[in-house]
Amino acid sequence: MVDTIKKHPDYHRAGMILCHNGIVRGTSRDGRKVSGLTISVDYDKLRHVIETYKQQPGIIEILVKIADNRHLNVGDDVMLLVVAGDIRENVIAVLNDTLNAIKTSVTRKTEFFMPI
Repeated sequence: MVDTIKKHPDYHRAGMILCHNGIVRGTSRDGRKVSGLTISVDYDKLRHVIETYKQQPGIIEILVKIADNRHLNVGDDVMLLVVAGDIRENVIAVLNDTLNAIKTSVTRKTEFFMPI
C-alpha cells in the first residue's frame, strides 16, 4: 500500500505516510480470552468515509484493506489503513478520524471466545 502511494501523481506533496495495522488481540476489551473474530464491511459506507476524509486539507491519499467475511485468528491482520499527506498534524488527525469512522459506521465485528 505504501508503494502504491509512492506512485501517486501528487506524491511530491507528501511529507508523511502514516500506517495503522489492526490485529486480532488475544483478549476482548472486557478481558475475556478471544479465539478469533470475523469482520463484515459495508463497502458503500467505506467509499463514502474515504472520499470524505480525502477532502481534508493536505491529504493526498487514503488506502484501506479489511480482512472481511472470513475467520481471523489471534495475531491476524484485521485492517490496514494508510494515509499520506503534507504535514503530520493533518495526517495524524485524518488517520485517527478515518479509523474511528470505519470502526463505528463501516465494520461489524463478531468475536469468538475461549471456553471458560
